Amino acid sequence: MRRFVLALSLLPAVAAAQTPAAIDSIVERALKTFGNQGAAIAVVKDGKVLVAKGYGIKKLGASERVGPDTRFGIASNSKAFTATAIGILVEEGKLAWDAPVIRYLPEFAMFDPYVTRELTIRDLLVHRSGLGLGAGDLLWWPASTYDRKEIVRRLRYIKPEASFRTAYAYDNVLYLVAGEVIERVSGRTWEQFVQERILTRVGMTASTVRHSDAGGTDDVATTHAEIEGTMRVIAPLTSDNTNPAGGINAGARDMAKWLLVQLDSGKLADGSRLVSARTAREIWTGVTPMSSGRAAPELAPLSTQFNLYALGFGTRDFRGRKMLTHTGGLPGYLSWVGFIPESRVGVAVLTNTETPMFSALGWSLLDYALGSSPPWDFVGAYATITQRQKAAAAGQRTKNAAARDSLSRPSLALAKYAGTYEDAWYGDITVTFADGKLRMAFGHTPQLQGEMVHWQHDTFVARWDDREMRADAFVTFQLNPDGTIDQVKLRAADPETDFSFDFQDLLLKPKRAR
Repeated sequence: MRRFVLALSLLPAVAAAQTPAAIDSIVERALKTFGNQGAAIAVVKDGKVLVAKGYGIKKLGASERVGPDTRFGIASNSKAFTATAIGILVEEGKLAWDAPVIRYLPEFAMFDPYVTRELTIRDLLVHRSGLGLGAGDLLWWPASTYDRKEIVRRLRYIKPEASFRTAYAYDNVLYLVAGEVIERVSGRTWEQFVQERILTRVGMTASTVRHSDAGGTDDVATTHAEIEGTMRVIAPLTSDNTNPAGGINAGARDMAKWLLVQLDSGKLADGSRLVSARTAREIWTGVTPMSSGRAAPELAPLSTQFNLYALGFGTRDFRGRKMLTHTGGLPGYLSWVGFIPESRVGVAVLTNTETPMFSALGWSLLDYALGSSPPWDFVGAYATITQRQKAAAAGQRTKNAAARDSLSRPSLALAKYAGTYEDAWYGDITVTFADGKLRMAFGHTPQLQGEMVHWQHDTFVARWDDREMRADAFVTFQLNPDGTIDQVKLRAADPETDFSFDFQDLLLKPKRAR
């Protein structure tokens, strides 16, 4: 990929002469507590960088250390860049926040014609469309054969879960639509626009804009996760379909630059502006209410008086101050960004291991930057809560197993479950029978194929061949009175399955000859 370079005189100072010993201590304790391989940390305060540094190693079993420019997938923290790109185009008069999407993409449609007419550019960014949590993610995750335009076209077949603008439910697919809007009105792809109009101007010269760059061999952190009880290297997501929702890769030094621009309301190091102060405030302004209230006792400082989703950021209170924050997650990458404009402090944490360390460290470093006294033990708190959550998940698995009627048998001979099924928004899924076994294969998702093991009655468990999926699914067949199959429903078989496996939104029907 082409890199863009700014003159060094235009870049902010991004390396403190010496990292405060307290920060080193916080990070090293977190790495040890959660067993993470590596992390990249940026802490800024009062227009200066306290630390932009890597810790730990890039890859399990190797010795190469994480450096200040080592790239991690920042995942959904990319959404703020998409919102900023929209803001730039609004300032240029090419878009309007509250204009309908169909003004710019006439072919765009949602399930409800009213929503199609009324959904605005702002609505694309604030998770209030009526779609359910993660709806449509199976169109792109795991990596699918659909391209971005086809994913957007298929949104019209996804039924809403709530009324338009009445409830918060996090989605990724509408950020793909935002990426298509950016391309349509600017004449540049989302990748080109964000690289040239944002990363280059901010000075994020080591950052890239594609999921596929996570598979590079240069200064990239390797992805890790616990698979069936063992921590190991896993494959990163390298499909570029959802770059507008999560495709940016960055390191500590570049995230420090991004935080400095945010805390200066869009002003760049050379005094020019990425966006106006007015646009920065627009992006930071909460739109969609999210749940707020008392946090778990171990996390008491995270109790909130208000909590809303803005444009690519969440906005909430922390220790009596308004802050902007977001997290991000991809296979093997987790990220945390938080900044408090009135206090002029900001923190970014990037990790290459799937543990709660990213949040524990983010809040700990924000506490440090604010000078909270005494600081809260977020590392210990998250460690405690993680163990409690693991115990709850184990308990749910035990409960599920106990409720299973292991003596039951399928209603039909196994071969009669075989066939091609179709879902209105996903497409075809096939069930085959061979050598006495059933197998399921998603027609547009190569990684989602595996054996179907009988669970009880007419429910099976699809065990995906690729165990890195961590998303086995219950598959339940419902029969007509004559014993033929009427429909098939799926849902996640494990309580810890990621929400992007939105199996529950599928409704499979036997595919009829046309």
